[in-house]
Amino acid sequence: MNSEERLAAFERMLADIEKNYDDMQRKMDSLKVQGKEKSATYRQFMGNKLLYRQLLSMYELYGLKERE
Repeated sequence: MNSEERLAAFERMLADIEKNYDDMQRKMDSLKVQGKEKSATYRQFMGNKLLYRQLLSMYELYGLKERE
């Protein structure tokens, strides 16, 4: 894998992580409206969201993404 391919892969990964983070937030918001904040599904989404936030923070730490 050359440098350009590697950079493209990192860019795709970042885009997927951002999309997944936003998806988790939307799903959690939907469950919250339904009063299901204590459900196992909500908690799983919260865990996923925290994982994606950590990955985004790592991108920021290494200067691969601007801070929000």
